[in-house]
Amino acid sequence: MPPTETTNDGMLCLSRHDNCPWSEALKSADVNWTGLRYTCLKVLHLYCKVFEKEDVLDMVIRKTCKSCGCDRLKHSVYHEELGSVRDRLGLRESKINHHSYDSPPGLTAKQTELYWSSLAERAPTGLGGATGAAAWRAWRTRALASQLPKQDLSLAHCRHIDENHRKQYEDFVAARNEIALDIAIFVSGVASQYHGASIECMGCNKPIRSGSITVQAPRIGEEAYFHPTCFSCAECDELLVELAYCALDGRLYCVRHYAERLKPRCHACDELIFSGEYTKAMNKDWHSGHFCCWQCDESLTGQRYVLRDEHPYCIKCYESVFANGCEECNKIIGIDSKDLSYKDKHWHEACFLCAKCRVSLVDKQFGSKLDKIYCGNCYDAQFASRCDGCGEVFRAGTKKMEYKTRQWHEKCFCCVVCKNPIGTRSFIPREQEIYCAGCYEDKFATRCVKCNKIITQGGVTYKNEPWHRECFTCTNCNTSLAGQRFTSRDEKPYCAECFGELFAKRCTSCTKPITGIGGTRFISFEDRHWHNDCFICAQCKTSLVGKGFITDGQDIICPECAKQKLM
Repeated sequence: MPPTETTNDGMLCLSRHDNCPWSEALKSADVNWTGLRYTCLKVLHLYCKVFEKEDVLDMVIRKTCKSCGCDRLKHSVYHEELGSVRDRLGLRESKINHHSYDSPPGLTAKQTELYWSSLAERAPTGLGGATGAAAWRAWRTRALASQLPKQDLSLAHCRHIDENHRKQYEDFVAARNEIALDIAIFVSGVASQYHGASIECMGCNKPIRSGSITVQAPRIGEEAYFHPTCFSCAECDELLVELAYCALDGRLYCVRHYAERLKPRCHACDELIFSGEYTKAMNKDWHSGHFCCWQCDESLTGQRYVLRDEHPYCIKCYESVFANGCEECNKIIGIDSKDLSYKDKHWHEACFLCAKCRVSLVDKQFGSKLDKIYCGNCYDAQFASRCDGCGEVFRAGTKKMEYKTRQWHEKCFCCVVCKNPIGTRSFIPREQEIYCAGCYEDKFATRCVKCNKIITQGGVTYKNEPWHRECFTCTNCNTSLAGQRFTSRDEKPYCAECFGELFAKRCTSCTKPITGIGGTRFISFEDRHWHNDCFICAQCKTSLVGKGFITDGQDIICPECAKQKLM
């Protein structure tokens, strides 16, 4: 059960909000006392009131709330000592169901404990890291200021309702208090009142168990019962703080959202608008004088404005703060001018000109060099490189093919033989020419001297001429000579056998060819020839190599055998 001690969380010290740009807001305001940046909101309010700087206060609070993204209530100057809900609402005694924050009326201590435990599923989170009772106390502080804004409860807290609309405000408050505003009551054992028949919660439409803690809202009806966790505002779904509610069309609302169902609320000052004339902008409502430029605070009602980062700016401030400067004339490019940009540089449409000939470049090809822009002709004349094929310059925007230090127009990058564009296909450079693969092979690839076809792998070289292995054969028998012994005759290759059979001398003795292959030596005499081994005496078979001999008809004999034959 939450403790009963009071809290002064409504006095928020500026120094607590390290991420909130109060100091920047105060710097921009006409505030001379530097101590304001270290004091609380209540002192800030007092300072502005005494020194008649309430317009400064409006500006500071309005801007700070939007800049830092904090809940507006964190900066609310109306958030003083809260007191009781009864005092805050100002309801007549007869309309009040006395309610204490820590001790709900009509409940025993055990029922009170049961009531708070039933709210556990809706326990507040994210309030400065507080948990348990401290979190509920922090929530109550915020909820009272949010759900029951003082400017909705009493004219004394309103600062922007003029004399002509005070009566309307008072009539609105009186009617709300009379027909809509109330504080709900607790009922215990409500189901037993209906003789055991279960009744449904008007919030979730689920049955209310017999004997459970129930909340009744008489303004809606005598049978308007709710689970404690369902007793929340139909608009914001927040639990209604200390059961204070407004009834409208059979639904529950907090005081804030009840009023907003019937009246517009100014987004700047957070007060209801009773004037028939007000400003609607950015999907929000504003007093006519409160919809202002974020920079200079001049009214934007009926004026053109520009939205930037969810903040409105008058034309003058927007152009001075956010508009780009023209590279050509160094003047601001206003919102009524077309802003042409290229590589983080900007130009007026009329200033987007060639740096040399001054012709307009709008909707035309252009080139950039040394932070200046040029039309296609001027850029080409001064800076463009030339095609290695046709010698013409590369016009701005022209596609270029490059290889090493050379470059071509796409149409010029073609085979020197067949003249077909190479594009992205493979190619072969040779000296200063470019060949497609087919033409290069046709012109430069090694071809067999026999079949004239390209040798792709292997091959044989004979007399500095290339042959396929399968094409290098004996001229006579077509046996492959690759890796074999061979000889030639009349520039033609022959295997050893064919050469011997066709062209070699024959031994007079054995009649076999004398080929000389392998180093075989032979002996010739007159028109006859012998292998070295066959040059022997016909009688004694002695070798006659290197010796004298005598012919005897077709035979040769040694001198000794010749002597014996004569004797």
